[in-house]
Amino acid sequence: MAGFLKNVFRRLKKKRWRHTLLGGLVVRLIKEKPLGLIGGIIVVVLFLVGVLADVMAPFGYNQIHLRDTFDPPSAKYLLGTDHMGRCLLSRVIYGARISMYVGLAVSVLSSLIATVIGLVSGFFGGKLDMTIQRFVDAWMSFPPLFIILAVMAILGPGLIQVIVVLGVLYGVSTSRIVRSSVIGVKENAYVEAARSVGASTNRVLVRHILPNVTAPIIVLFTIVMGAAIIAEASISFLGFGIPPPAPSWGGMLSGSGRQYMLTAPWMALWPGLALAIVVYGINMLGDAVRDILDPRLRGSSARYGGVKQEKKGKKKGLR
Repeated sequence: MAGFLKNVFRRLKKKRWRHTLLGGLVVRLIKEKPLGLIGGIIVVVLFLVGVLADVMAPFGYNQIHLRDTFDPPSAKYLLGTDHMGRCLLSRVIYGARISMYVGLAVSVLSSLIATVIGLVSGFFGGKLDMTIQRFVDAWMSFPPLFIILAVMAILGPGLIQVIVVLGVLYGVSTSRIVRSSVIGVKENAYVEAARSVGASTNRVLVRHILPNVTAPIIVLFTIVMGAAIIAEASISFLGFGIPPPAPSWGGMLSGSGRQYMLTAPWMALWPGLALAIVVYGINMLGDAVRDILDPRLRGSSARYGGVKQEKKGKKKGLR
């Protein structure tokens, strides 16, 4: 055990992890993007609360206490209770699990769809690219809310339905960003060199194209996560999302939260505040990741760093 800890400490001391994409991203996020760091902390807290909801929640999300209906925040119920005597703190905590499921699953599904469509369309081009892009144009011509409500009315409310609908919706819409990155990468000399030595199409796509379009895919992943949580809350608010008694934040804002807003304002305050904080944190993290992975911004910061180093060298030379 001591040897294992010593080996881990030696590796951290050598700072090898900084040379990886994730390590460099974390280091630059801490040093250069304080708001992005705060957003990352909020996202981590969301995941922890979602995973540990069974341990952290003082009561079950649907546990009814008829004697404690409309109780304001107190020592027993930190966030108060609703019209059925259910603990709002427990429901907000379990709502974080639903938001975590929706945000993570929709981001993964949409990233996979966008990557596949973008790789195929951007790499092969020609008539295939034109056909795919006309389909994407037709898809994007419809209002997103119209597509969501129409599909949910057919499939019915539910968590799986929400994830599939939002994943396909955002995946097709964001595929153009991946496509534009693929078009820029496939013209590079190393791709032509791989083709000239007889590399197969699958090998070129997996070994040379995909690793070089990872940055925009990561940015899309973070951006879609916040958009998916907002979309799920919106359709649950309208009654087409996750059905009660599941404690979706959007569902808590609708129905009883809206009905008793004047007599028990805390019923709508806490889920709305949790939704705002989480989406703000995800958006701040997404903006920071986009700025860090943008080659133009990375080049400008490196250039400024080079100027600073050059000035320091001149001062040392003068001394």
